[in-house]
Amino acid sequence: MLQELSIKNFAIIENLQVSFDEGMTVLTGETGAGKSIIIDAVGLLAGGRGSNDLIRYGENKTVIQGLFSIPENAKTVSVLESYGIEADGNQVLLQRELSRNGKNISRVNGTIVTVATLREVGETLIDIHGQNEHQELMDPQKHIDLLDQFAGNELREVKMTYLNTYSKYVDTRKQLIQLKTDEKETVQRIDLLTFQIKEIEQAQLKDPEEDEKLEEERNLLVNYQKVMQALTSAYDSMQNSEENGIDKIGLGMAALEKVQDINPVYQAIASSVSAAYYQLQECAGDILSEIEQLSYDEGRLNEIENRLELIRQLKRKYGNTISEVLGHYEKISQELDLIENRESYLEKLNVDYNKAKEEILAIGKQLTAIRGKAAVVLEEQIQLQLKELYMEKVLFKTVFHVQPGKLAITDNGLDHVEFYIATNVGEPLKALAKVASGGELSRMMLAMKAIFTKTQGITSIIFDEVDTGVSGRVAQAIANKIHLVASYSQVLCITHLPQVAAMADQHLYIEKEIIADRTKTHVKPLFGPERINEVARMLAGTDITELSLAHAKELLQLADTEKNKA
Repeated sequence: MLQELSIKNFAIIENLQVSFDEGMTVLTGETGAGKSIIIDAVGLLAGGRGSNDLIRYGENKTVIQGLFSIPENAKTVSVLESYGIEADGNQVLLQRELSRNGKNISRVNGTIVTVATLREVGETLIDIHGQNEHQELMDPQKHIDLLDQFAGNELREVKMTYLNTYSKYVDTRKQLIQLKTDEKETVQRIDLLTFQIKEIEQAQLKDPEEDEKLEEERNLLVNYQKVMQALTSAYDSMQNSEENGIDKIGLGMAALEKVQDINPVYQAIASSVSAAYYQLQECAGDILSEIEQLSYDEGRLNEIENRLELIRQLKRKYGNTISEVLGHYEKISQELDLIENRESYLEKLNVDYNKAKEEILAIGKQLTAIRGKAAVVLEEQIQLQLKELYMEKVLFKTVFHVQPGKLAITDNGLDHVEFYIATNVGEPLKALAKVASGGELSRMMLAMKAIFTKTQGITSIIFDEVDTGVSGRVAQAIANKIHLVASYSQVLCITHLPQVAAMADQHLYIEKEIIADRTKTHVKPLFGPERINEVARMLAGTDITELSLAHAKELLQLADTEKNKA
């Protein structure tokens, strides 16, 4: 759920911080006070499209932050993990900044992300429904996902099995298509693979570290004179002259040994000098050995240069390292073998493909059967919800589109599912997205939300004036239904209906005032008499009478009774 919302310099909002509770929260106030602006800010926070026009006049940037609490098994957690973002316990902090200089920044739990990533995380936290925003219902591609969510664990387990088999089916199908390509292309491919294999084989690459070893040897040969001069000079100074360093240190060591028994300090010094003497003798021996082994072979240097150039050419074509070149060799060797023996491979692939297809069709039909049973239950439940919203004449149906004699195998099974309705008795069923009017669609959405919210896992649902254009018993039915949705997920609702406002668990009043010739928006929680007055204002308009106050009290009491029933 959305716990805290902070908005700075957004449209007419200068600085606003709002705390939200669980259950159903309504936002009411005069037209133009900024109710929808708050929802727009939440939409921006969830990855909606941003524009510099949204920044408050006279300011350089707008900053919006939202703190959400999530359950342990929320889909949000897996999305965060996929992007390497650490989850902060059971909380997620979203932040969005828009600047006039174009430096726009999005963050999730302090990590800078793209707007696309912010949107993907936001979609698991917030579901916004405006008067013309019913994306899931209007998009037939989403209908099968909604049905699958409703079907629950039985379908989920079968679908996992289906997806594993589908992966094998797709792989074998892809290999079959590759083997059945045009023969001219196959001949050209054989020529290319044969050339590459021959080129790599002629290089006789065996040691993955050969180039590194050759570079070391080449470095020695190129620097032969420099190395020989340094080694010779070092050896001469240490041991190859009448007054060499080691002999002098030996004399010093002998002198110290004569007095080492007089004082422990002298003994320690003598011991250190003695160790240095013998270590230097050993070093001198090592240097002499290196001098004796060192030789310059111009032919070997040319051989190394040519070999390194050959390896560089192969790496430029086939990989960044010798290991990658050898890996490419193995891959193209297998491909060439497959092409040259395509008939036997084709026969085996056909067997594998037909087996995978048979399996996928069998499991796909299980999915179809489970969806069919779930669709019947879903239709019954939605019809019941519609009846409670006074749409008993509307007929809802889950339609499975199947082409005669042909099954379309997709990663979603064999089904193409779409929701259909008939809004009047005697009319044929038609696609929901093409038939429903705004008011009908709002109630359809509420009916479906009352069912799907249990399985969708969205933490916050926002209704932005979806109750526009209704009144009387329909308004009360909508209010009851929104409160039902709020029992499964936090609901934030902008409304002008007193019936909806009365059903709220939290009532926030949005007002604006002019200070120093600038408009500012404030949010004020309403309790007791203030809430009664606001409901009365929604009932009667500007002139609040004793009758409207009495009606408001009665409406709030009836709402409490209705909530207690639930």
